[in-house]
Amino acid sequence: MQGILFAIGAMISWTFGDFLIQKTVRRVGSMKALMYIGIVALIVLCPFIYKEIPALFSSSRDLIILSLGGLVMFSAALFDFEALRRGKFSIVEPLYGLEVPVSLGLSIGIWGEYLSLVQMILIGVIFVGIMLAITVHHTHLHYHKRIFERGVVLAIMGAIGMGLGNFIVGVASQTISPLISIWFIHGSLGIFCLLYLLTRGQLKNGIKEIKENIGIITGQSILDNVAWIFFAFSVTYLPISIAVGITESYIAFGALLGVFLNKEKLKWHQYIGIAVTCVAVIILATISE
Repeated sequence: MQGILFAIGAMISWTFGDFLIQKTVRRVGSMKALMYIGIVALIVLCPFIYKEIPALFSSSRDLIILSLGGLVMFSAALFDFEALRRGKFSIVEPLYGLEVPVSLGLSIGIWGEYLSLVQMILIGVIFVGIMLAITVHHTHLHYHKRIFERGVVLAIMGAIGMGLGNFIVGVASQTISPLISIWFIHGSLGIFCLLYLLTRGQLKNGIKEIKENIGIITGQSILDNVAWIFFAFSVTYLPISIAVGITESYIAFGALLGVFLNKEKLKWHQYIGIAVTCVAVIILATISE
C-alpha cells in the first residue's frame, strides 16, 4: 500500500508540476526552469542526505549510475521543456505516455521484471490513443501537409529520454537511496545549468526575473522535486514497471488542465485519443497493483 500511495502522490504532483513548468519555461526559458528545479533539490534535500555523501563518493559504481542518470535526465528535460513551450499542453502531455513502454522495456529486458500479456495489450492501446491525440488531419494524411502539432517531435524525444531516466532513477533508488539519487541527479543538473547561464551572461536580470515570477518558479520547483521523490520511494516498494505505469496516469489530468485552464481547442478525435490514453494507463496501473 505504501508504494501505491507514493506513486499516486507522484502522479498528482506531476499533474500540476508539468502545468507550472510550461508557464515557467515560457517566461524564463528551458535552461533557467531546469536550473531552479535543480538548485531547490540541491539545497532543500542536503540536510536529509549529508551523512550519505561520503559513502556515495567512495563507490565508483554508484557515481557512474547517478552521473549517467544526470546526463540522461538533463537531455530529456530540455526536450520536454521545449516541447511544453512550443506545443499545446493538452497535446504534448499525452505524448509522455511513451515513457511507459520505454521504461517497461528496460525494466523487463535489463532488470528482469515481468510483464503480462494484458499489460502489453494495454501499452498498444496507449500508442493508439497517443496517435489519435497528436494527429491533426486524421482523414487526409497527405505527405505534403503537416499532420503533427508543434512540439510533438521534441516531446517524443523527451519522452524516450525520460523513459530511460525513469529506469535509471528506479535502479538508483533500489540499489543506492531514493533521496540521495534525486539530490545528486537534480543537483548536478542545477549546477550545470547555473554555470552554463553564467558563462553566457544570461543571469544579469536573475533577481528581477525571480521576483516577477516567484509563484510559478517556486511551484514548479517544489512540485517536480516532490514528484520525483515520491516516485523514487515508490520503487522501493514496487517494481519499476508498476510504479511507472501508475505514475503515468498523470498525463490524463495534465491534458485536462490544458483544456480547462489554458482554454485550448482540440478536434473531436484528439479528445478521443486523450481519453483512450488516459483509460489505458489507468487500467494498466490498476491491474499491475
